[in-house]
Amino acid sequence: MGDIGFPELMVILVIALVLFGGGKLPEVGRSLGSAIREFKNAMRDVDPTKDVKADAKLVDAKVVDKDSGSKDQHA
Repeated sequence: MGDIGFPELMVILVIALVLFGGGKLPEVGRSLGSAIREFKNAMRDVDPTKDVKADAKLVDAKVVDKDSGSKDQHA
C-alpha cells in the first residue's frame, strides 16, 4: 500500500506541472533539492550528546549563579 509506482509518480508529476507551470518546475525542483541537501547536512552535523552536555552545563551555571546571588542578598 505504501509503495509509489510509476503510475502514481506520473500523476504527481502532472499535478506539479499543472500547479507550477513548465517554467517554474525546474526552479521548484532545484529549491526542493537544496532544501533536502541542507537538511541532510544539518542532521549529519548534529551530535545529540553534545547538546545534552551543553544544556547540563548551562543549568549548572544558572544554579551556581542563583545560589551565589541569594547569598549576597542575605549578607
